[in-house]
Amino acid sequence: MASVSLSSRLNKAVRQQYMSLPQGKRVQVTYIWIDGSGEGLRNKTRTLDVEPQTIHDIPEWNFDGSSTYQAEGSNSDMYLVPVRMFRDPFTQDPNKLVLCEVLKYNRLPAETNHRMNCNKVMEKVKEHIIWFGMEQEYTLLGIDGHPYSWPTHGFPAPQGPYYCGVGADKAFGRDIVECHYKACLYAGVNIYGSNAEVMPSQWEYQVGPCEGIEMGDQLWVSRFLLHRVCEDFGVVATLDPKPMTGNWNGTGCHTNVSTKQMREEGGLEFIEQAIEKLGKRHKEHIRMYDPRGGKDNERRLTGHHETSSIHDFSAGVANRGASIRIPRPVGQEKKGYFEDRRPSANCDPYAVTKAIAYTCLLHSEDREESEEENIPAM
Repeated sequence: MASVSLSSRLNKAVRQQYMSLPQGKRVQVTYIWIDGSGEGLRNKTRTLDVEPQTIHDIPEWNFDGSSTYQAEGSNSDMYLVPVRMFRDPFTQDPNKLVLCEVLKYNRLPAETNHRMNCNKVMEKVKEHIIWFGMEQEYTLLGIDGHPYSWPTHGFPAPQGPYYCGVGADKAFGRDIVECHYKACLYAGVNIYGSNAEVMPSQWEYQVGPCEGIEMGDQLWVSRFLLHRVCEDFGVVATLDPKPMTGNWNGTGCHTNVSTKQMREEGGLEFIEQAIEKLGKRHKEHIRMYDPRGGKDNERRLTGHHETSSIHDFSAGVANRGASIRIPRPVGQEKKGYFEDRRPSANCDPYAVTKAIAYTCLLHSEDREESEEENIPAM
């Protein structure tokens, strides 16, 4: 049995005694940001005298970037710039969570702040009303790094009964999943659904549809909520694309994409045009689809376990072994959306959505560009 943290065993009744105390008109605001790893999230809380009504009511703040892999100790102050506000499901109303961009001492974006450039692209394609929906897979681990509820020595039964399964021998950690779902709804995250995945202790939830830059904002905050809920239960949610070697599924972040033209009658033509463009820039996208330039996805995109090969681009209707899947109803109705199955679970949604929007809507095929060219920072 996987181990749980000691903190999760603290007396929650005692905690509730303090959490239920009145706080007057003053409000706790928890600032959330992406650290220098490009995967980790950090947070800290301050008091405001009145409840903020909009994001503009929340002041900038700062933090020590030398402790988050983002600065040297000799020049470590980094700026936190609030960009999107949510309700706080942990301390509850009127308290807030606020997602922030990170700026360096010179007010330029930090290396792992991909939001700023993503937003520039989304503004350029605004007329297309591009929608995204991202399917965030994750695996529950004990704090010892072993999958939650797996035998201490050995493995559970082979894959087969776990996907969307029910029962104590098939669904491991459902309490966490349901609490995370409720936390997302309370916070204002546009969570669409959730389900158990193919590997035991592996789950998925979906966020969207979200337009433009909101997709990245919503997914990052949903991840914060996931990690925070898991903290309460004393377990870990890993977004590693291949947490277990062998005959076990990896974890991805399949990304569904739709423009206004794709959603209208005859939209399949525009879907096919987008897929053709994506195929021509396959290598660039692979570099953008995990935090290590494709190295993480090498372990996952093998052509097995419902994945395509990282080296090849493919597309097909209802084909979960393809790079791009066109859902069967879309193929029948000739309009809708497509699913890019290549992004890894630990991808940066800003990098992914920016790359897709740029390739499908801004990239000019009139210019002769090598396949090795990077998607521009703009």
